Amino acid sequence: MRLLIQRVSEASVTINNRKKSSIKKGLLLLVGIEESDTKEDIDFMCKKTIYLRIFDDENGVMNKSILETDGEILVVSQFTLLASTKKGNRPSYIRAAKPDVSIPLYRQFCITLSEMLGKPVQTGEFGADMQVQLINDGPVTIWIDSKMRE
Repeated sequence: MRLLIQRVSEASVTINNRKKSSIKKGLLLLVGIEESDTKEDIDFMCKKTIYLRIFDDENGVMNKSILETDGEILVVSQFTLLASTKKGNRPSYIRAAKPDVSIPLYRQFCITLSEMLGKPVQTGEFGADMQVQLINDGPVTIWIDSKMRE
């Protein structure tokens, strides 16, 4: 599982010219799911996200988590995070899980994240053509791969 985490002052998802979800201060998560992902990957990624200290404290130092700032989370599925550009110029998405695997894992990721956050997370729509808008705060952008735990 891959996450691209962006600290935002606001973010939204629009589908067919209709705003589906929006948040103010918090995190926009772009999520890519692989065939080999499991509940263990979900738990690891949710804990990392919830406890990641990337919000400023009273001294302007990134020392607070999303829990400590009462921020919001917007989760958007994005299979292109698993693109391989090793050969040629056209990305391969062979590592991305098929919908029968990725949809249940994506849903479980959102449920687990919401439970850990203590409030609902906003979402895009799996498989839809979405327009994602954001104002990256900082900018702060973090990439995490559950298969490359550092």
